[in-house]
Amino acid sequence: MDVVFCGTPPFAVPTLEKLVASGFRVKLVATQPDRPSGRGMELAASPVKRAAVALGLPVTQPEKIKNNEEFREQLESIAPESIVVVGYGRIIPQWMIDLPKLGNINLHASLLPKYRGAAPIQWAIAMGETVTGITTMRIKAGLDTGDILLQAEERIKPEDTALTLAPRLAQTGAEVMIATLAGLKSGAVTPRPQDDSQATLAPILKREDGLIDFARPAVDAWNRLRGFQPWPGAFTSFRGKMLHLHAAMLTSGAADVAPAHFATEHERLLLGFSHNTALEVHELQIEGKKRMSARDFINGYRPRADEVLGSPA
Repeated sequence: MDVVFCGTPPFAVPTLEKLVASGFRVKLVATQPDRPSGRGMELAASPVKRAAVALGLPVTQPEKIKNNEEFREQLESIAPESIVVVGYGRIIPQWMIDLPKLGNINLHASLLPKYRGAAPIQWAIAMGETVTGITTMRIKAGLDTGDILLQAEERIKPEDTALTLAPRLAQTGAEVMIATLAGLKSGAVTPRPQDDSQATLAPILKREDGLIDFARPAVDAWNRLRGFQPWPGAFTSFRGKMLHLHAAMLTSGAADVAPAHFATEHERLLLGFSHNTALEVHELQIEGKKRMSARDFINGYRPRADEVLGSPA
C-alpha cells in the first residue's frame, strides 16, 4: 500500500518505523519545519524527520498546508491509498481529507470520544483515570470527531507519569495502526461513529494548569503532578519564590497537617491538603535553585508549621 505519513513528535516515530518494517511503501513524510531549540537556539529537526532520514524516506516540511498548492500537487502526484497522521500539529484541510481512497487515518492517544484534544495523555492521568488507550480514526472536519476504526486499552500504573505512559501508548498505537490499514484494505474494519454525548476534552496545557489548589484533596494534586510532566508540572509559592514539586506520593495519617502547610516528621516532608489529606514530598525545587531532596530542603530551609504556601511574600 502506498501511504503518506504526517507526524512530528517522538510519539509518532514508532508508527512510522512500523509502517516501513511491515512493508508499506511510505512515499513521503511530512513534518513540521526545523525549529530553534536548546540554549543556543539552533535549528533542530523533529523526531519524525530524524527517523525518516535514518530510514531513507523523502521528507517535506511545509510551513502551511491548507492553501499550499505545491504540497497539494505533491500529494496528488503520489495518489496514496491512505494518509497516516500522528501528532502532525496541523489541521488537515478538506482537500487532503478527500484525497486518499482509504482516508486520512489518525492515531489518537485516548479511548475516544474521551479526551479529545491536544493533550489526551496528560489529562487522562490528571483526571485520575486508571485505564486509557489509543484509537485509530478516520479524520473529518472537527476536533477528533471522526469515525472510530480500532481501539486498544492501556492501564495507567500508579507510578506512571505522562513521560512513562506515552512511549507505551506509542508502541501499542503503531501495532494498531498496521492492523487498521490492513483491515480497511480487506474490509475487515468497519468505521463506527463516536457517541458525542460521551465526549470529554483534553485541551492544550496552559501554565496555570500546574498551579496547586490546596482546597482540593491531595490525590488531585498527585494526579496533576504525574500528568503534567514535563510541563507545566505542579507548583506553588514558598517565601515569595516559586516552588515546584517534582516527586511526591500520597500518604495516610495526615490529619495534623493543615492545607497549604508543610509538616516534618524526621526526614519526611508532608504537604497538607483539604479533607485531611497530604502528600509526602520526595523532590522539589525552589525558584533559581537546583532540584533537591526533601531531606535537603528540610535541612536547608527549615520550613515552619505556621508558614502558608501559595501566599505572597
